[in-house]
Amino acid sequence: MSTDQQPPPFSEPDTGMLPRAPPLAENLRAVLRRIDPVAHSPNSVRLVAVSKLKSAADILAIHEPTGHTHFGENYSQELLEKAASLPTAINWHFIGALQTNKCRHLAEKIPNLWAVESVDAAKKADALEKGRAALLSTSPSTPKLRVYVQVNTSGEVSKSGCQPTAAVALAKHILADCKHLTLQGLMTIGAIARSQESDVPNEDFLTLKRVRDEVAKEVGMHAEELELSMGMSEDFEQAVSLGASNVRVGTTIFGQRPLKKDATVRGGASELMARTGMPGPSYTPGPNT
Repeated sequence: MSTDQQPPPFSEPDTGMLPRAPPLAENLRAVLRRIDPVAHSPNSVRLVAVSKLKSAADILAIHEPTGHTHFGENYSQELLEKAASLPTAINWHFIGALQTNKCRHLAEKIPNLWAVESVDAAKKADALEKGRAALLSTSPSTPKLRVYVQVNTSGEVSKSGCQPTAAVALAKHILADCKHLTLQGLMTIGAIARSQESDVPNEDFLTLKRVRDEVAKEVGMHAEELELSMGMSEDFEQAVSLGASNVRVGTTIFGQRPLKKDATVRGGASELMARTGMPGPSYTPGPNT
């Protein structure tokens, strides 16, 4: 099973944001245009732009002109650094494999951490609960932390997530014992190979829907109250057509990522904003996308 290994430290290259700004913003708009025709209702799907190993400049290149606020990160240290320097209006999603010893720090130190989508064990939920409780004790206006139960629907040993049969117990634990967390829904990564034929429903997506319905029934909620986070660059349209309310799209928006060992484009938001005159963390953009 993968772990939350950290990429090496690196800084912003001196290439500026402006040359990449128009294509990145248009890439995001193009994804939204592809979502609309297959969504069950208008504005029913949240697009999380996965920005792992991408620069602060690239994030601002999308955030500033479009008002888009939902961005996803896979590595805890990278998220901590970006959250400290980028506008507080950004809604961060942690979507990577989650280490228990990183949970409390993430929940406590990032007030605008909108959701953690990769909770697959009670001890991780408990650590997030402690962190958010500590933050709320000093900042009571901060919202509760939304969490998704990650389910390993494909059975692949390389994938994180609890077994489908364990999802109900984990959801009950979050609802009963984690008062500073909100159970937002269920998430899966799934096997991309299962989505290549558009006329064949992805088995992982169908499994997540089934598990979601079981969880909702057991905890006394309507199924629609629990979101389905499923679908990535290769298969987000089918995921939306099957009921996804949250999709995580990276390379289709940002392009191919560097290998972690070669990554040289993270961080540097302060230098970028000084160079371009863009506002700092107190900046509030237009409406969320």
